Amino acid sequence: MADASPKPASRRQFLYQLGAIGGAGAVLAGLEVLGMPMASAQTAPPALTGSGTGKRVVILGAGVGGLTAAYELSRLGYDCRVIEARSFAGGRCQTARAGFSLTELGGEAQHCAFDDGQYINHGPWRIPFNHQSTLHYTKEFGVPLEVMVNDNDASYVMFEGGSGPLAGKPVRKAHVAADMRGHTAELLAKAVRGGQLDLPLSAEDREMFVSYLVREGYLSSKDLSYSGADGRGYDLWPGALTDPGPGKLSAPLPMADVLHSKAWRTLRSVAGFTQQRTMFQPVGGMDRIAAGFAAKVGHMIQYGTVVERIGQGDGGVEVAWVDAAGQRGTTKADYCVCTIPLSVLRHIDAALPDGMKQAMAEVAYQPVGKIGLQMKRRFWEEDHYIYGGHVYTDNADIGSISLPSWNWQGAKGTVLGYYQFDAAAIKVSAMTPAERMEFATAFGQRVFPQYRENVEAAFSVAWHRVQYSMGGWAEWDDEGRRTAYPALCEPAGRIYLAGEHLSYLTGWQAGAIESAWLQIAKLHRQASA
Repeated sequence: MADASPKPASRRQFLYQLGAIGGAGAVLAGLEVLGMPMASAQTAPPALTGSGTGKRVVILGAGVGGLTAAYELSRLGYDCRVIEARSFAGGRCQTARAGFSLTELGGEAQHCAFDDGQYINHGPWRIPFNHQSTLHYTKEFGVPLEVMVNDNDASYVMFEGGSGPLAGKPVRKAHVAADMRGHTAELLAKAVRGGQLDLPLSAEDREMFVSYLVREGYLSSKDLSYSGADGRGYDLWPGALTDPGPGKLSAPLPMADVLHSKAWRTLRSVAGFTQQRTMFQPVGGMDRIAAGFAAKVGHMIQYGTVVERIGQGDGGVEVAWVDAAGQRGTTKADYCVCTIPLSVLRHIDAALPDGMKQAMAEVAYQPVGKIGLQMKRRFWEEDHYIYGGHVYTDNADIGSISLPSWNWQGAKGTVLGYYQFDAAAIKVSAMTPAERMEFATAFGQRVFPQYRENVEAAFSVAWHRVQYSMGGWAEWDDEGRRTAYPALCEPAGRIYLAGEHLSYLTGWQAGAIESAWLQIAKLHRQASA
């Protein structure tokens, strides 16, 4: 006889049931109970009352998380001191432009030689509309925004791992999208109208569904056939005066060719939660956000200072450091907000519980590589009519090529020549900067015939080789979220950890900001008590 006793619900089932009963608010509350707070629910700083006057807070790291903590705590009256290893604020929120320098661990010094006005956001480079925490500060600091084209049907898809006549050839994304959806809609519409699918629909519902497929797939309403779409273009484009009007639609690619090319892998009808088709970017570079913070709290920052030890006792915390001149000193405070990446923090002598140290050791950091290539002219606009967006590839060593969404029709432009992760990022990071430039140029030449002749200068980064970052962002697996993550979210005495690594938005500035918001609220409650 089968056991009829009810089985305990999994966490996922539990949250599904909460959502069905109480909606999103109940789900967020359930996540809090399970030790998985959803920082993405935060849209504004916590409304804190009282005063921190007379209390000192030392903040470790002047990245976006540390800057957030300094800005909000100082507004409450706390005396804040920020210790930052770099010579500038922003952490990984960096923009390379003329005069910017970077030396990776074991690598040679790079000095950005771009022309004035050219830049590459080699750290974070886009802001989703739903990251209201980041947008809160761009508005508060008056950082102007512009649209970033995050997807462009006019751009190219080039997949080498497929087969058939399209393999290894650049194809307009609009052609792939229109033809794949058109062919699919034709097959489905004919099957529905012919009664070949067992669907829980009435006759009226089926016809309405067919009408949808006709519109979605640009089908003929007469015979439900797909013969092309005006969005993919014409063999002869519309003209004026005696030039012909709209000519014959360009011929669709055969469905089998698109399928075997595997280019359809770039298609999704609905954009991702953090990857919309249009996003935001600060005018002039992502580091404008860090500059906005620095204008408010820059006088609190002690630059060029490396943390050597973090101690604490009943009376407060003490941070030992060494500055750029080799002078050692200590900073004492009542509390500490530590935003140093865990990949770096676990190598610092810190008065943290063993369980917290073990939790830090379980967090992996994503290897990430980027390169900016300054071009003599904007050939992608002038010759290919592509304004922003990405060239999608299945080449892991390249990832994608991204075209700038600023300075439209300018004389020059800076292209993101690759964006790599994992083993590919590690592999390419072993190259010299000159070799990386050649590597990116060689691939780009296969997409755009004008690529090589236009490359003027390059600037690259391998974030896993950057001394005070040691990775692009934290990578949590399900087990780590369950066991290690909750331990790091709680304060260790007077020490609070914050940063993108303590959020469900790892790799995004919003994660760092919202993590800092939640932790300073806890700190203020403790200090007020």
